[in-house]
Amino acid sequence: MNRRAFVTGLGAVLVAPLGAEAQQAGKVWRIGYLTPFSLRNAPPAVNAFNEGLRDLGYIEGRNVVIERRSAELRHDDLPKLAAELVAAKVDIIVAATGMTALAVKRVTSTVPVVMAGSADAAAQGIVDSLQRPGGNVTGLTTLTAELAPKRLEIFREALPGLKTVAALWCPEFPINHTELERVRAAAQAFRFSIVSVEYRTPASWDAVVDSLQRTAPDALFILDCTTLPFDRIAQYALRSRLPTMSPYSGVVSHFGGLMSYGANVAAMSRRAAIFVDKILRGAKPADLPVEQPTTFELVINMKTAKALGLTIPPSLLLRADQVIE
Repeated sequence: MNRRAFVTGLGAVLVAPLGAEAQQAGKVWRIGYLTPFSLRNAPPAVNAFNEGLRDLGYIEGRNVVIERRSAELRHDDLPKLAAELVAAKVDIIVAATGMTALAVKRVTSTVPVVMAGSADAAAQGIVDSLQRPGGNVTGLTTLTAELAPKRLEIFREALPGLKTVAALWCPEFPINHTELERVRAAAQAFRFSIVSVEYRTPASWDAVVDSLQRTAPDALFILDCTTLPFDRIAQYALRSRLPTMSPYSGVVSHFGGLMSYGANVAAMSRRAAIFVDKILRGAKPADLPVEQPTTFELVINMKTAKALGLTIPPSLLLRADQVIE
């Protein structure tokens, strides 16, 4: 057993009695779970959160009821779904992303909210600061902007002939502006150029395609924007023989992107369950600092690499946490 697994297991043992207290009290807690993504086929993040709850003694159907809502990538539906959860009188709401947490915060200032992951909750106005959240929201941050140069470095290692990279981003997200600045600075050091490609709404997809066809980049670097149409991106990239790098492992495992590097979403979702437990036992979100991730993962899709005619360096494959064959 490795050290990380031992520490995680030890942590579960130490907190288990606290979860058991919640079960013995006879209270049936109502937890809201809101995500902009699909809940079909039980995504890894959802499974990890459910497992985290069970480890703490919260058993669905026995001492906890989970009200799940999914926007199915229709982000305009998030405010309505958030209002539904509040109306359902849940004790706490788990928001899968920063945008989701913001939608919840706009409809309630009293129901506690746990973010399972947010790129920059302070910049989005979700919390006052990471150390002192204030208000009714706390949880975890993904450090996506800070990791952008590392993602670009890995991309360069996988594709040593890179000269021009298209950065696909969403101007509406404050964190994307910071992330793009860091990507440009890293690209300058790596001696290749960055082409900015903006995505605003579903109606702007044709403009994205036009920009990519006009600039003809060597690869596509996806910034932290959960409103992007990942299925369309993956299909276009494969059709155009365009390698992609994303901060989200799901883009690689579910949509067929080439590679991703970022915080381990499943680990963060499991950690979100611990925040839920603390709050249900009386802690206030305002007093729980937003946590940064400690586990990161590199995922490479070799099916996509073969379809693109790419040879991924063996040294990179050895470092990958997951290789999809």
